[in-house]
Parts: sequence; structure tokens; C-alpha cells
Amino acid sequence: MAEDDDDLEADEERGDAAEAAVPAPRENSNLSGHEPAEKELLSAFASGRLPHGLLITGAHGIGKATLAFRFARFLLSQSAEPSAGGLFGPAVPNSLTLPPEHPVFRRVASSGHADLLTVERGIDPKRKRERTEIVVEDTRAIAAFLRLTPAEGGWRIVIVDTADEMNRNAANAVLKILEEPPDRAILILVSDNPGRLLPTIRSRCRRVALRPLSDTVVAELIGRYRPDLSVSDRAALIELAEGSIGHALELAEQNGLRLHRQLIELLGTLPEINGAALHEFADTVARWGADDAFRVIAELMPATLARAIARAARSGSAGEGREAALARLMARRGLDRWVEVWEKIADLFAQADAVNLDRKQVVLNAFFALEEAAR
Repeated sequence: MAEDDDDLEADEERGDAAEAAVPAPRENSNLSGHEPAEKELLSAFASGRLPHGLLITGAHGIGKATLAFRFARFLLSQSAEPSAGGLFGPAVPNSLTLPPEHPVFRRVASSGHADLLTVERGIDPKRKRERTEIVVEDTRAIAAFLRLTPAEGGWRIVIVDTADEMNRNAANAVLKILEEPPDRAILILVSDNPGRLLPTIRSRCRRVALRPLSDTVVAELIGRYRPDLSVSDRAALIELAEGSIGHALELAEQNGLRLHRQLIELLGTLPEINGAALHEFADTVARWGADDAFRVIAELMPATLARAIARAARSGSAGEGREAALARLMARRGLDRWVEVWEKIADLFAQADAVNLDRKQVVLNAFFALEEAAR
């Protein structure tokens, strides 16, 4: 395992070097694969009937926040350029694109535009680290900000990223603003899981739903941001990402490919998993300082099982490879049984941090549940 640890550290160093090339959403001038959503927003702008609330939804890491800042920059640049025909004048641009050298782009990228407020999870002053949710203190500034006259004569814009993370009090504060929105103000909510939002918030926003990216787009973006990866690693990331470039890059940066290979090797030994290998794997994932590794496995294990169940339901014993072998095992044992195990494991990982469960025991219990189902 010492050699594996050295490899993991080397992977982390390469990932850190590549991460600097990936711009934050407010700094990103490129958005791929969401042309329909851009056209929808341009059409709303051209109509002169922009809603006070926009809800941009879709899977994690597909470009929702990038689109939110892209649209915010566009609106702010229009208010700053009366020569373009005014806010609702005849010369309506046919793209949301703003070049990085544009002064509005630069101010938004540096968090220095007076008419744009971004709300995210704040820092807990007692624990000295980022909160796990957006609290009412984080949203308290919104109402006062939106009541101000736009500094540049156009819109006042608030982006909440990610709105799913608002607790009840924060959500109620945002709802109150949506119920009585100020003039020339837009609230853009970014949401991975809109079902977690208050129904009254959803009903007061125009929803812009983004679809997962195509494999072609994910491949192009992986090539742009992680040119150091091998062809086989890129192919594996595309499959695991399920249309999310953000997820793909996170896996690459957090040793997700190596952890996935180790996970598949263990699952491939079902119904009899090697105890020593399992404990070594659990130690690696649960050791002190391995937060990323545990989070990756908490996502990968249920997702891998879900893919295998779906594969077994579609084709039974068809295909090759370790995941295909797992699907064949599931097909022989009965899918209802495996769905129950998948639900149990997904819930187990979801509760791990919430109630501070022992991480190694969580990993072991997940595999024990699989062993029992496979016998």
C-alpha cells in the first residue's frame, strides 16, 4: 500500500498543477453544449419581459453557474452600452458571449462589479471553516442590495450558488424577495436538485433546465483542461462523468480513476471478497486526511452499482469487463434484491458525515451488504 500511497500523492500533484487551468464560473468565458439555454435567455431578453427570478437547473458540474455568470455579464454589459440600442432597443445581440478583455467581464471576474452580488456558503466564525449550508446571514444582504439604484443604470443581479444548500430560514428570506421583487432586479438561483427548494420558490422563477453534456463535449473539455491524461483514462472519465465535466475533472484531481479501479477489482471478486484486500482499501479511503477519497467512493460506489443494475436489466449477461461481470452476477441473483442493497448503501454513505459514522466501518458495511446479497 506504500507504493499506492506514493502513486496517489503523485496523482494529486499532477491534479493540482492542472486545476489552475480550470477557470471558476465567474472567470470562464467559454460554455459548451448549452446553446438551447443561451437562445432561451436571449429570447427572454429580446422580449423585454425578463422574469425577476431565474432557476437554472441540471446535474452537478455541467455549467449551470458558468451560464449564470455569463448571462449576468451580458445584462450588465448591455446596461453599460447604450449604443447597442438600449436595454430593449432594436439592436439585440445574438450571443451572450463577452470577451475576457471587456471591462464588465474583468470586474465580474474579480468580484468587483457594483451591480452583481454572489451568495454562497459562508465561513462559520466558530469553526473557522466553510459552512455546510447557506444560512440566513448569507442571504440577509440580498434585500438591501436589490433595493439600491443600479450603479450603472441597468440591472441589479444576485446569483445564489448553490440554492439547494439554503437552509429553511435562508430559503424563506429569498422567497420574500421573490414575492415582492424590486424593479430592475433579477435573482438567479443555481440548483443541482430543485426538488429540495421550496415549491413556492420554484413557482416564482422561470426555469432554465440544462441537459447533461454529450460525450463529445466532455471529451473535448477533458482534452482542454487535462491534456496530461492518457487516452484510456480519458475514456474512463467520460463513462464515469455521465455528462458532467465538473465531475470528470473532480475525479481526475482526486484520484478517482485509481479508486474506481480498486473498487471494481474488489467488486469483481464477489461473492467472496478477500478480507485483507478489503481492509486495506477501507483503510486507504478512511484514513485521516483522506476526505476527498471518502467523498469519491461515497459517489462512485452507489453510481457503479446503479450502472450495473441498469445493465443487468437491459442485457443480462451481455458485454465484457468487470462491470459486465457484476451485472451478470446481479442478473442471476434477482434485481429486486440488488436495488434494495443499492438503496441501503446509498443511504449509508449519505448518513456517514451527517451523524459522524466511522468511515472505515461504513466502507466495510457496504461491502458486507454486497457479499450477503451475492451469496
